Amino acid sequence: MPNVVDLGYFEKGSAELARDVLGKILCRMMPDGNVLRRRITETEAYYGEDDTAAHAHKGRTVRTEVLYTGYGRAYVYHCYMFWLLNLSCGPDGSPECVLIRGVEGSDGPGRVSKAMGFSKDMYGKELVPENGLWLEDDGFVPERAVSGPRIGIPYASEEDRNAPLNFRSV
Repeated sequence: MPNVVDLGYFEKGSAELARDVLGKILCRMMPDGNVLRRRITETEAYYGEDDTAAHAHKGRTVRTEVLYTGYGRAYVYHCYMFWLLNLSCGPDGSPECVLIRGVEGSDGPGRVSKAMGFSKDMYGKELVPENGLWLEDDGFVPERAVSGPRIGIPYASEEDRNAPLNFRSV
């Protein structure tokens, strides 16, 4: 498949990846063999155990295990009826990830989940075509991107709530 993003791409830190992944194409092989392709328009970075907004803040758990096992994997978790997708990133052992908050035609992580058909079966899988979930790069770069505070994290410290780790293409 042309333009498939290789796993090494995900070795960067979460803030860098969250900016860089804007404009990439999220691909999902559906059970019927059709491939959904949607351009990523919004992301959020979570930088690991020191980030009070991150699931990894309390350390390694069964839920967050995939974040500690390497970059370029799907961290999928259930939230308000939806399976939300995060991309694990950073150096091995660093539990960083990027939440996919928006794709063309779907704003908000729940709507992205519904549109793309995410499920718990994706948890921990490498982001490669053989696993039915991957990214493609067609060279598109958003004309403009903005950053601001992350959304929906009232439990986090004030510093982490206000950190400009939400990225949107405009």
